This record gives sequence, C-alpha cells and structure tokens, in this order.
Amino acid sequence: MTMQLTFPDFDQAEIDSVARCLASGWVTQGPMTAEFERVFRERHDAKHALATTSCTAALHLAALALQLGPGDEVIVPAFTWVTSAYCVEYVGAKVVFVDVDAGTFNIDVRKLAQAITPRTRAIVAVHLFGLAAEMDTILSLAKRHDIAVIEDAACATGTTYNGKPVGTLGDVGCFSFHPRKVVTTGEGGMVTTERDDLAASVASFRNHGATGLPSVEIEPHGPWTMATFDCVGHNLRLSDIQAAVGVVQMKKLDRLLTERRSRALRYSELLASVNDVALPTGSRSDGHSFQSYVIRVLDGGRSRRNQVMAHMMRKGIASRPGTHAVPRLGYYHRQDEYRASAYPVAAECEDTTITLPIFPRMIDAEQDQVVEAIVAGLNS
Repeated sequence: MTMQLTFPDFDQAEIDSVARCLASGWVTQGPMTAEFERVFRERHDAKHALATTSCTAALHLAALALQLGPGDEVIVPAFTWVTSAYCVEYVGAKVVFVDVDAGTFNIDVRKLAQAITPRTRAIVAVHLFGLAAEMDTILSLAKRHDIAVIEDAACATGTTYNGKPVGTLGDVGCFSFHPRKVVTTGEGGMVTTERDDLAASVASFRNHGATGLPSVEIEPHGPWTMATFDCVGHNLRLSDIQAAVGVVQMKKLDRLLTERRSRALRYSELLASVNDVALPTGSRSDGHSFQSYVIRVLDGGRSRRNQVMAHMMRKGIASRPGTHAVPRLGYYHRQDEYRASAYPVAAECEDTTITLPIFPRMIDAEQDQVVEAIVAGLNS
C-alpha cells in the first residue's frame, strides 16, 4: 500500500456535524457557515472572515474587492501554485513575477523593490508550504508606494508571523481548505480582512453581486421584496455541509499543528547528516505550520531529483515536486515578456524539490522508511 503525502483527519465528530446539518434542512450558505466563519475569525484574530468555494475563489474575490483591473500591475512570486497569478488574470490586470529565495521558497524581498512601478497596485505575498513571507519588508514597501497586499495563505491556516496569525497583516488574506491542507472541508476557502469596505465587497461579489434590500421609500418590504444587484457578482459561497466539517476541523487545529511541527522537526533531525539535500527553513518557534515538508536535492538537478522520487515510488512512498515555476507554464511561457530564464531560482526549485509525506498520526517507523528511501535514491 502506498504511503500517502497526507490525508484528512476525519472521525465521528465530522460525520455527526454533517448529519446535524442535513437534518436541519439548511445546506446552502447559512448558520453553519456563519459558525465556521466565527471560529476561523477568532482563531486568526481577524475582524472579518468570509467563507468561499475555494482559495482560488478567495483570491479572485480579493482582486475584485481591491478593484484591480486593466492597466494595473500585481507582483506575484515566480514559485507558487498557478492561481496566485491567475487571480490577477481574472480581473484583466498584469502579472509581474519576482523570483523567490531558495531557503524559504517565498518571494525574495531583495528583488521586490525593483519590480515596483507607477502601475503597481498590489503584491501577492504567498506564505508557501506554511512559512510566512517576510511581511515586515513587504508591508514597508507597500506602505511607501501606497499599494495593497494580498496574503495568499492557502497553505497557512494556523501560521504566525512574529507571533501574529497571518491573513490580517496585509489588506486581505486568502486561505484554502483543500484536502492537502492542515484543516480541510474537501474544497473551500476563506477571505480575512480588517477592512469593512473590503469585507462588504467580498460578501457581495461571492453572492451574485447582491447589494442589500431596496429602499422602503420605493416600496414597503414584504414577502415580495428581493435583493438589489448593483454590480456583477459570482456564486462563490461555501455550503453549510462543508462548513459543518470545517467547524469540527477547527477544533482539531492545535493538535494537527503540533503533530505536523513535531514530524517536520524530526525529519530535519533525520536528514541533517544527508549532505545532498537542503532542508526547509523553519522551527517550532517561528510559526511555520508545515502544511508541506519540502526538501531540495542539491546536486544533479532535475534528473537526480526524479531518480530519488522514482525510488520512493518503488518503495510505495508518495511524493511530488514542491509546486510550479509559474512563468514556465504554457500560458505564460507563450508570452515573450515572461521569460522563464529570468526566474532561475524558481526554476531550480521546481526541478529539485520533493514534498515528503506528513500526515496526522504519522509514526516514527513511517518517517524512518521515507528517509531510508531518500538516502537509497540519492545513492542509486
């Protein structure tokens, strides 16, 4: 049987919560979604939390709420999941890629300032694999140039930066509840913000563009009253069925984070003497949630990395690259202005990273098996 990368931590509590939701008869966005938003908001010290169908939807809604559009430029790290960039495309703005730091996998803040132009309207700060980006520098540059910061916290439920939960450091935060994340609702996302105006816009755009009830001066309210729709919106609402799972998952968050951090630190101890791999930055004290534990193969490039992954597969151990070097993907590669060679660190990260299994209730023997396969693969 293959050892999976990760899997959800579900038990009878999630089943009972979904059963209560179904018995209530309210299964679209409703009271259970409101409860999920409340517990998420309180856990992340956010003024507003609005549930969505996915983190992709959350990013799209963030771009809409910030009124990004044609003629605007948005800075995005070159090594991330593709929707960090696609949310810019959805609103007709232009992506400006910046290379990443090989040690953290996050945007290289030393290269950030030179990417800012008079057309720059926002920075997408990705907290990749659960490690917070260097937000002090990012926020300082954003303030100096009067540009917004979207935190792509897809991997970062429970991640902190200097002791503060991510998602409220910038103008808006976007989280994912995909099955590979620490907390999952199957699919789902969340938008967090401290700004009332952005929260109101996101609430409208996720609900078809509904903008409240008409004035009673036009007609008294009654069973005939329908919402107003003063903007074009989308249907990006989370269902109460999914939220029922999310409420229970949030109760497990501290345990799940403790388990992941413990397993990540043990990986680092076991791999410390393996000279051919670079270990991820992060410790129990720096707020890393270790949504993924990602190493780099230092010598031999893509072919040797693939050799290691192939050996792991033969041993029944799942793995995958860290993520994309987005400028290499077909949509951007076809455009001359996005030369993949301009982002060499992102390309190297795509070619040399391996995501290792890390999952709830993992045991020492399973980690030992992974490390043994890595060492054998490096030497094969």
